[in-house]
This record gives sequence, structure tokens and C-alpha cells, in this order.
Amino acid sequence: MSPSQDAVPDSRADPAGWLTARLGGPAFGGDYNPEQFADDPAVRREDEELMRRAGVNLVTLNVFGWSELEPEPGRYDFAPLDARLERLHAAGVAVDLATPTAQPPPWFGLAHPDALPVTPDGTRLTHGSRDTYCLAAPAYRQAARAVADALAARYGEHPAVALWHVHNEYATVCHCEHAADAFRRWLRERYGTLEAVNRAWGTAFWSQRYGAWEQIQPPRATQWRPNPGQVLDFRRFWSDLALTAYREQRDAIRAHSRVPVTTNVMLPGYQVLDLWAFGREVDLVGVDHYPDAPGLDAAADTAFGADRARSFGGGRPWLLIEQATSTVYAGDLVLPKEPGDILRHSLSHIARGSEGVLFFQWRQSPAGAEIWHSAMVPHAGPDTRIFRETVETGRAVAALAEVTGSTVRARAAVLHDPDVWWALDTPVLPTPELPYLPALKRAHRALWDAGITTDFAHPSADLSAYRLVLAPSLHLVSEESAAALTAYVEGGGTLLVECFSGAVDPHYRAWPGGAPGPLRPLLGLRAEEFRPLPSGAAVPLTDGGAGTTWTEALLLEGATAEIGYAEGPLTGRAAVTRHAHGRGTAWYASTRLSPASYTALIGGLIRACGAEPELPGLPAGVEAVRRHSDDGRAYLFLLNHSPAEVRVPVRGHDLLRSRALPSEGAVLPPASAVVVREEG
Repeated sequence: MSPSQDAVPDSRADPAGWLTARLGGPAFGGDYNPEQFADDPAVRREDEELMRRAGVNLVTLNVFGWSELEPEPGRYDFAPLDARLERLHAAGVAVDLATPTAQPPPWFGLAHPDALPVTPDGTRLTHGSRDTYCLAAPAYRQAARAVADALAARYGEHPAVALWHVHNEYATVCHCEHAADAFRRWLRERYGTLEAVNRAWGTAFWSQRYGAWEQIQPPRATQWRPNPGQVLDFRRFWSDLALTAYREQRDAIRAHSRVPVTTNVMLPGYQVLDLWAFGREVDLVGVDHYPDAPGLDAAADTAFGADRARSFGGGRPWLLIEQATSTVYAGDLVLPKEPGDILRHSLSHIARGSEGVLFFQWRQSPAGAEIWHSAMVPHAGPDTRIFRETVETGRAVAALAEVTGSTVRARAAVLHDPDVWWALDTPVLPTPELPYLPALKRAHRALWDAGITTDFAHPSADLSAYRLVLAPSLHLVSEESAAALTAYVEGGGTLLVECFSGAVDPHYRAWPGGAPGPLRPLLGLRAEEFRPLPSGAAVPLTDGGAGTTWTEALLLEGATAEIGYAEGPLTGRAAVTRHAHGRGTAWYASTRLSPASYTALIGGLIRACGAEPELPGLPAGVEAVRRHSDDGRAYLFLLNHSPAEVRVPVRGHDLLRSRALPSEGAVLPPASAVVVREEG
């Protein structure tokens, strides 16, 4: 039963609060696709009973329903969706209603072959999978707006609809002529003149100077290396294009509905979106997350994804729209989750600000390309470990109603800049072994292992709230970001910048005077030479540690050498430096430190700047995260990922078991969790 309208917060001012008020607590559920079972009445009846048992209160509907909804151009058949919405509403289950634009129907590609995507080598893809469209094609954009408008006009005030879900995992990139035309328009708006583009891209090199706008193409397959400035701008353009496409559907929905609107952005190992920009445009940040390694690494990756999601929304509560009950992607393998992982991974997301947990999907698909993707109800049915753990997780989520609306306070931040990611993806670097995502994960993991609650932040943001800021790579840096980082350190902050930073400006042009460009005064040094190491090689350091992958010959301009190179051509020169600047300190690592050396350095910085763990003294494999409410309450999430029982001396009320903690505190068996409303 939904609360009265008087009890529901304003959907635009507080979309997360509005959603949880509508649901009566945190969201729990997942993608529901009854069309995959031909709306079989027996399956439907079982679904309703199992959803009640699991405590499902929100399902995502219609994500890939375009071919059913619009079987012919311009002719909509709403009857199946009408019936599903009515049945779900009668069962007390709310709906996250999706626009189905992530895959047009087969007729669309036949009617508009120019709207099918083209790869960099000129291959035009055909219908038969998903994401087979070009975001720049006028026919696709018109059709997407039309279906969004039709859905919102019909269901904008439907009592079952508690959230609108635009598209699905924006990602597809196209290099067709529509994309080329749109790219040129974007460049005209960004640069104004063709000469400004030529200057920005350095087209005097290799006779690339453009004399007319129509000469500019997307970075398609070419003889050897592409122009890095062109590649970087095309990435920016495509992210802006995707955001424009999202806004068009969002605004079509808003014309008929006040229900919050989001999209589920993916957090994969590739990066095609500026997620900071998307975070500013959605009513509620929604993400999908799938761990990329098993065991403790899966727990760390879950924290990594959740901290990113919270940060993209400016610290506001957000929503996990997809995870898997028992799917871990590990290279070419798809591994199962271990017992207890469903609950602990779910609680890890909630601990870091999610207002619930949804899964892909409710019932495992009987056919299709994701036939083996795990679900809340597996092929083997409800009498399974996975469904029993799903029910346990649903009960745990329901017990956390009072936690909704509370927020997370981080002591440290990792800098995250899509421009840097895209710049490091250009194939012109001296080594391919400095990719961005592993650097981000390593920095976050070092803080996670130390028990430090961590945000992600853009380098141009106000960082004054953090005691420690890690910049695992600032290969590209703007003057604005340099000014923000300088202000942070001058105000008393501790900053660590890692190797190959400040090398290029936002156009991918080398900074005059060399790296670290505008960071030179802050770091008190200059790199006179880059010296990448052979793959797998390491260089000893004077503290007994090691550097890998990359080294730099530094000239110190005020910085102090804290660790030096012990062997090789850089013997006696600085490897890690410290520079007092204003009331703070800026550190620089000119090599990719070995895991042990990196852990030691981060540990020393944590102690020096006073960024204490959330709960000091916890053993390895046990994490603690707090959410804080406006009325002063604190909620401590304790997640035991270790194989040993752990006792934590904390006082308060155990929300999952609805009881006061005993005098000795919380007792966590292996692979378990406790959520405590703390007492002083």
C-alpha cells in the first residue's frame, strides 16, 4: 500500500525520498519479462507468489519490449503492457517503466538501413543482437522520442509507475555518415572556426590540415595511428550525443508525468560516457554493476562501483538498478557467486548510498543470448540456494526502511576524469601498460583495504572536505583542474599524484615546458625524460621496494626526494617526492609502485593526514561503512567477507534481526553481515 500523498516528498526536489515513500522502504526486485514466457498464466501465478515470498516491491518492465509494443511503424499495441501493469499494481508491486529504445524492432532496420550502426572499419551491422542503432540517425531519434512520448502519455499517471527508466546502458558508438555530420556540427559549436580545430588537433603534423568542414570524418580505420586530438574530441562528442538523446526522451516523459526519470548507466571496463554529466541530468542516479573477479576481489569491486555511483550524483542517494544473483565476470569465464555473496554485495551497495537493490533479472530466460545469465528465480526453480538467498536478501533490505534518505561521509577521494580515461585510450602512448581503470581500482582498493570510506571526485571540483586525495593518473590536466588541486593543497590537504601526469592539455597537446605541466609549481618538480620499463620489469628503490612499468627522470624544483631509484640509469634520482605547499603537502610517484610499495605509501599518507578508518582495528576481509541521517543517527554496516567469525565491540540495535546487540557487541559468522543503528 502506498502512503498518502501528504507523506510523499516532492518527486523533483527529492526523487529518492519520493521513490522510497511510494514503496514504503528500500527498493527490492529486478527486471521482469513475462513476455519471455508468453505470459503463461501458470508462470504468472507462481511469479506473484514468489515475489510476495521474496518481498519484491519494484520491477523493471519493458526494457526490450519495442517489437511487441510497436509491431508496425506507428501502430502501438498497449494491451499486453496494460495487463501487466494492472496485475502488478493489484499485487502491490510498483513498476520502473522503461522506454525500450536499446533495441529497435526488426522492421526498423529494414525501413531505415542508414540508422544501423557502422564500425570504424566501415562494416554496417545488422539486426540480430541488441544496441543495433545509431544515436546520430534522425530516424532513430524520432522513433525513440515517439515511443517515449506514447508510453508517457498512456502511463504518466498510472498508479503502478514509481520510476521511469530511459533506454538501457547507453554505450553503442557509430562511425556512419550521420555520426560524421553530427560530429562536424558539434565541432562547429565547440570551436567556432575550422582554424581553431586545426590548431587544437595539431593538423600540421602528417599533412592533416582541414580546408573544409566536410573533410572531417569520425576516427575511422586508417593506415596507422589516428590523430589523438580527433579521437579525444570524438569521445567527448559521443558522450554529449548520448546525453542529448537521453534528455529528449526524459523531456518527452516529463510532459506527461511527475514521476522521477533515470537511466541505468553501466560501470564497465570501457568508458563512452561522461558519467559526471549524466549524474547532473538524471533525477536519480541509476547504475548496473557486475563484479569482475571472485571472492574478496568481488567485494572490493562492489565497493568500487557503489562509491562511483554515489559520487556521480554528488553524494545523493542513488539506486542499484542491475546486479546479478550469481554472476561474476572473470575474463572469459562467468563464475558463480559464493554463498552469502548476494546478501553482502547487496548490503554493500546500500551501505554506500543505494536506496535498494534490483537484479537482472527476476526469472532466468528460457532462451536467447543470455540464457545462462543468473536470475532471482533460476532455471532450477525456487527450491534452490539462489532463490533462498534472494528471499533472505529481500527480508534484509525490507528491514532497512529507516536507513533510506541517510547519506555517506567520505574521508578520502580518488580523482576520476573521463577526459583522462579517453586520453589514455589513444594509441599513441609510449607504453600500453598504463590503462586508467586499473589505476582507479588500485587507488580505491588501497583505501578500501585500509578501511577508509572513499568518494570519487572530478579534479576540478572543490576537494576541501577530504583529508586525502589520490590522483592515480592525471595524464591530461587542464588549468582549471590544476588550480583546484593547488587550492586543495594550499588549504591543508594531502595529495598524491602518480606518474605520467600533466603531460598533455585538454586538446591532447604537450604542455610547454614538459610534464607535469600546470602542476609543476604544486609538485615542485619537472620531468625531463620519460623512461618506460619493459613489460614485467621492475627497478629497485632505496626503501627496499620496487617500481614497475614506468620511470621518469625528475628535476626537483622545491620538492624533496622521499624514495629514490637504487639501480639503473636513474640511480640516485628521486622516485617519490614530497612538496610542502601552503598548509598542505603534494606527493608525486614517478613510477608505478609495486603492490607492496604502494600499500606502504598509502598507509603512511593515511596516518600522516589523519584519515582514520571508519572503524579502526577490524581484521582483513571485514569492512565497515556508515550512513548518517539528518536527525543525527548513524547506521553502521559490518560485512564479513572472511572465513572466520569476527566480534566487533559496538553498541546499538541490530536492524536485520530486530534486536538490541548483546553487551559483547556484534558477532559476525563467516560470510555474514550486521547493520547497526548505533548508540553513543
